[in-house]
Amino acid sequence: MNVFKRLYRSLTSTTKENRSSDYSPRLGATNLLYYGTSQPLAVAAVFRCVRLISESVAHLPIQYLRLKNDRYEVDTSNRLNYLLSVQPNENMSAFDFWAQAVQHILLDGNAYILPMFSSFSMDYDRFVLLPSGSVSYDSTNNRYTIYAPTEGISGEYDENDIIHLKNLSRDGKNGLSVLSFARQAINIASTGDNETLNRFANGGNVRGIISNGKGVAGFGEYQDKELQQTAIDIDSRFSGGEHIVSLPGQVDFKQISLSSTDMQFLESRKFTVREICRFFGVHPSFVFDDTSNNYKSAEMANVAFLSNTLNPILRKIENELLRKLVQEKAARKFKFQFDRTGLYACDLDSRVKYQASMIQNGLCTINELRREENKTPIEGGDVLLVSANLKTIDQLQQEVTPTTNNNETDEQTNDNKA
Repeated sequence: MNVFKRLYRSLTSTTKENRSSDYSPRLGATNLLYYGTSQPLAVAAVFRCVRLISESVAHLPIQYLRLKNDRYEVDTSNRLNYLLSVQPNENMSAFDFWAQAVQHILLDGNAYILPMFSSFSMDYDRFVLLPSGSVSYDSTNNRYTIYAPTEGISGEYDENDIIHLKNLSRDGKNGLSVLSFARQAINIASTGDNETLNRFANGGNVRGIISNGKGVAGFGEYQDKELQQTAIDIDSRFSGGEHIVSLPGQVDFKQISLSSTDMQFLESRKFTVREICRFFGVHPSFVFDDTSNNYKSAEMANVAFLSNTLNPILRKIENELLRKLVQEKAARKFKFQFDRTGLYACDLDSRVKYQASMIQNGLCTINELRREENKTPIEGGDVLLVSANLKTIDQLQQEVTPTTNNNETDEQTNDNKA
């Protein structure tokens, strides 16, 4: 984006009165709870999946890197690094910003971020995460129309002016919400929650049969009516919250255990939880589903979650930031990258193995890893180390050749003696 376009945007964008600064629109909260007539986030599995994915992305710091001496280093002097990793705007931390952006991607299918510029320095001043429903996209003309009065922003914008993060897309221009595909599974889960609520509201699982095996001849119809009334009274007392009730006369009560229908209902609820997890790419154990899990399967579930669920989202964000914030000619010298080393922090054993492998293979020094752990450097820790068993082909040839020559010399000596 050139300087004149930045100046035009900064002068023509709608602003609100009585701001704390020239660039401090109030960020409106996005209502992610309601979707049509249902409440997806009221379903525990949906809430857990959305929170797990969004916060897993948000807890990884994103860095603005510059190519220097054939390696990428964090460009701490550039304001982009501060905005994206610390505070994108005056009302949100970077953690909240990226967590909410990923929530938009999952629940709405699209997240729209508008970079704003300072009219004084013409540098990036803040990033605004636009509320759901405030952006309409004309895919034919590649134009965005924004109406966000709570943000103090309205107008039409070019495709290059908006950071557009998309979920699964059929045309590459508009993302599709996970909820649009998982609607049936979510509705089944919501219906199951309501059914459970109704059961507890009506006395929980206390169900049974009232009988009177000692009836008096000639009073059968009367006794049946009395027995029916007794059943109604006991049911109402259980529904009213009583736990112990008395039975009149010779009346017996026999509680009914779970029926096959009840068992199918419970199994159906478990299946629905796993079905929702499939839509979000989350292992059921991550939503605390009651499944048997050993260490090996848990480790494989972690690897699958990092590789198949998180990494595509991270790459999507990195590529879109590079495409929209860095000019094409400079794209090879700069890049945005999430620091993925934090992904190993949850598994201490894997982290120790990873660090040991990095040192033994000469990929980093001891002090470089100590700096990552916020520890002071040690003497001699800035030297790259390699395993003594690792040798080049040339070194092996040099070791083999003298041995071969010595053997030939010995054979010639023996022949001469003979």
